[in-house]
Amino acid sequence: MWTVCHLHGGTYTATVPKLWDQTIETHRQAVRDAALDAAAALIAERGLRAVTMSQIADVTGIARATLYKHFPDIEAVLLAWHERVIARHLQILEDVREAAGSPVERLKAVLEAYALIAHDSHGRHDADLAGVLHRDEHVARGEHHLRELLGRVLVDAAADGEVRDDVAPAELANYCLHAITAASSLPTKAAVHRLVDVTLSGLRPRS
Repeated sequence: MWTVCHLHGGTYTATVPKLWDQTIETHRQAVRDAALDAAAALIAERGLRAVTMSQIADVTGIARATLYKHFPDIEAVLLAWHERVIARHLQILEDVREAAGSPVERLKAVLEAYALIAHDSHGRHDADLAGVLHRDEHVARGEHHLRELLGRVLVDAAADGEVRDDVAPAELANYCLHAITAASSLPTKAAVHRLVDVTLSGLRPRS
């Protein structure tokens, strides 16, 4: 950022560091993070519909006037919270994919990670989210990234001869996602792993 400064009647041009802008952005992000962390804790404790802006302000110590500068209402907070949850889940799946070895190992690792995420959430907020959040662009984006990630893994596994290639990867990804969604209703993690094994068996090449 350039500015012209006056000194003792003269002028000079100086470069002003963007430290001020960075400080404002850092503060803004800190307020948002604190609000979302508080929202997550309150949701876990009281349920989605019971969370209010006043409660978030009380938990964080952020003045309500300041909080409203960042979020116009509780729906905006919940939307941002849900976006962050989806982003973190996608990052977990990416990390799992990169850490695994062969294509079929990557496929199994991603399916298991996704199934455990579904199992741990138990769908406990799904109905409330549908009622509270009317904008679902971030959900659509998250699903697109998930299908894209899974599609890449399936393509690699098919090229390695471990996954059937007579069905389009997009269709196989759709099959996987619908099958793994059942993990949210399973009682144990052992049952989740069995579900993943059954799902993988449906992906194997025909004899």
